[in-house]
Amino acid sequence: MKIVVFLAAVLVCSEAVKFNFHNKDGGPIWIGIQGNNGKEHLANGGFKLAKGESKSVNAADDWGGRFWSRTWCNEGNNHCQTGDCGNKVECAGAGGTPPATLIEFTLRGYGGIDYYDVSLVDGYNSEASVEPVGGSGDGSQYSCKKATCGTQINQNCPSELQVWNDDHSQVIACNSACNAFKTDEYCCAGSHNTPETCKSSDWPVDYPAKFKSACPDAYSYAYDDHKSTFTCTANEYNVNFGAP
Repeated sequence: MKIVVFLAAVLVCSEAVKFNFHNKDGGPIWIGIQGNNGKEHLANGGFKLAKGESKSVNAADDWGGRFWSRTWCNEGNNHCQTGDCGNKVECAGAGGTPPATLIEFTLRGYGGIDYYDVSLVDGYNSEASVEPVGGSGDGSQYSCKKATCGTQINQNCPSELQVWNDDHSQVIACNSACNAFKTDEYCCAGSHNTPETCKSSDWPVDYPAKFKSACPDAYSYAYDDHKSTFTCTANEYNVNFGAP
């Protein structure tokens, strides 16, 4: 009996945090999930959500990884025009093809607290937000608050960063400068791989400023300031894709 009780306690502890995914987009989306190195790819990496549909997934309380929305997906060949992970519903460890809006998590990280953010470092494909349900924090501006990118950036994306759908009738995503131009300067690589040598204000065009203006809560490039990291300690989070 003691063994059974112990195993039950282990199972409860190993699935201590619940993520509630909500599709608030204008149509169906496919959720992509990738665990960090050594962490589980929850739900084997993804699932479909019809418009207005929700689904909950449990995670170990030390989980870390990323979520994203795949849009304009084809039921016939399982290919998504944004955020695709290899023509499959369950990404099974594969990441999403940029550009894609990311929600990033580290549960029970430094100090035993959760760290979460919305990132546009890999570009943008949809509105997104994440919010703890209850939880405890220190009462500061970035503690247990909703992190959101609630602006339709696709509509105002610079022409050189625009990603169009297959029939070229609509802009469906907005590239990062790194993905569009692949230079060390825009990618914060090579001699530009430190915060001191990679400042978007020094770039030929300060593209991250455009993203930051549209979505102040979100990370806009690799060395964005740290005002976009939110913290909390909670056992449940709402993850929304589409209008927050």
